[in-house]
Amino acid sequence: MNALELDTVRLSADRTCLEILDQTLLPGTVKVLRLSRAEDIREAIRSLRVRGAPAIGVCAGYAMALAASQLPETDYDAFLAAFREKKAVLASARPTAVNLFWALDRMERTVTDHPGDTPAERRERLFREAQAIRDEDVAISRSIGRIGLALLRHGDGVLTHCNAGTLATAKYGTATAPLYAAKEQGWEDLRIYCDETRPLLQGARLTAFELVSAGFDTTLICDNMASSMMAQGLIDIVFVGCDRVARNGDAANKIGTSGVAILARHYGIPFYVCAPSSTIDMSIPDGGAIPIEERPAEEVTEMWYKEPMAPRGVKVRNPAFDVTDHSLITGILTEKGLCAAPYEDAFRALGIGKEA
Repeated sequence: MNALELDTVRLSADRTCLEILDQTLLPGTVKVLRLSRAEDIREAIRSLRVRGAPAIGVCAGYAMALAASQLPETDYDAFLAAFREKKAVLASARPTAVNLFWALDRMERTVTDHPGDTPAERRERLFREAQAIRDEDVAISRSIGRIGLALLRHGDGVLTHCNAGTLATAKYGTATAPLYAAKEQGWEDLRIYCDETRPLLQGARLTAFELVSAGFDTTLICDNMASSMMAQGLIDIVFVGCDRVARNGDAANKIGTSGVAILARHYGIPFYVCAPSSTIDMSIPDGGAIPIEERPAEEVTEMWYKEPMAPRGVKVRNPAFDVTDHSLITGILTEKGLCAAPYEDAFRALGIGKEA
């Protein structure tokens, strides 16, 4: 099965539920969840059944359209209050991925910009907006792929970290989009190295799964092998995704990304962050203002083991993300163009980002 054939998240044909590919079961089991309640969709986001900043944004858009369709037909003020309650439920799912809040705010503006809509008109407008978010995400990935392809050379060894592929978006991915673009151009000589990405193994379970299924020359490595691969000259370029970019270019991505960036700088390897413009948050000055999600200790000590693999009572830290300093980033690849330092100036020149 080619992972590109899988829909990460989609609206059911009858518009009564959200169909989510349960990524916690991959690669062994392909299962689609059918969820209709905002509370259940929140749990799916929180538990990483749907994950990846762009996919979370798409999911949030559809979830709000569904929620609106389930609310009673009351006056505008009562509807808006109930709508905002559902929005707050979803907003509490995860703190770091800015696309979640971006999509929720966009859906709320769809309501507040048209207070004169009838209930039927409001429902249709919200479903159209949710679909637009999904369609735009596909187009964004395609654009990132086209721009990123210019950075690749035949025979390159490409290192990835975590999963910023088609499973993290509506289609094609961000960090993997240049790889898919190369494949479409007939390139067959790229070598992809996937960090396993502890503790949740998104690189092993998801990125390796989708790239192997798409026919790429894919090698899985443990996170602590990246330096050795670079020292051997096997890595020519690094592509990673991200969940939030600050105004100065600091980028939050899956834990371990900053270490990869430090290694890349040491070995003189270009390090690119692939980020839809909706991931760039101009309201925060630097990475110190990005909230970092702390996840359960069990993900480290026992999730992937038949028996716990750490002594009972040991303290565990499990931050889901780290922040890569902008000085370590060669460029930030958006759908509108490739940005180089100083990043704030580059973002503004392209009209990117949520204004402070």
